[in-house]
Amino acid sequence: MLELNSVNAGYGKARILNQLSLTVERGKVVALLGRNGAGKSTTMKTVIGLLPVTSGQVTFQGEDITRYPCHRTAQLGMGYVPEDRRVFPDLTVDENLEVGRQPPRDARPPWTPAQLFELFPNLLERRHNQGKQLSGGEQQMLTIARTLMGNPQLILLDEPSEGLAPRIVEQMADTIIKLKESGMTILLSEQNLHFARLVADQAYVIEKGSVRFSGSITELDSKPEVLATYLAV
Repeated sequence: MLELNSVNAGYGKARILNQLSLTVERGKVVALLGRNGAGKSTTMKTVIGLLPVTSGQVTFQGEDITRYPCHRTAQLGMGYVPEDRRVFPDLTVDENLEVGRQPPRDARPPWTPAQLFELFPNLLERRHNQGKQLSGGEQQMLTIARTLMGNPQLILLDEPSEGLAPRIVEQMADTIIKLKESGMTILLSEQNLHFARLVADQAYVIEKGSVRFSGSITELDSKPEVLATYLAV
């Protein structure tokens, strides 16, 4: 569904991604793992179109989107949940969801608020509260739910477990598993290896914008030298 081929990108003259290549197959959860500053968020922003690709290619469902602006990429069926959540603070949960509403892009029925409240029961209890009145975990849930209202076929989740209480992290993992079971394809960036183990089928470990390991989570766990070199705190 998504492929990056020898992608270079960065901020101004500072190159962050160096010949980065990865593949996300339809219906899979793929984790992009690495320490702070490894290039995970830069990868997400480059894929969605917030950062320009200086060389290389990004394809989504077989279409070259390398030079597409982010709104065009979103129209094709890609959703993006940024690290800093960005809920609308003065809008209620219901209103935040309505902002994200888009028509369906394939044969599957569109997401509805009722389905999302089933997926995120915490939001049902707070549906009339403003975004700024929600906890960090609830804001993360709301951002994912708002993205789903756009009926994406692929979701980019940037650090979904960051700053959340352990109980909410487990709840978030359950939600991602349910989304995968519904057929959703997900690329997530994470520092939390435990969280990645709970949800991911495949993993890419990156350091300094380059892939240092690719394979299944089981294969990653069998590589203690990779864990120690690139993921140990």
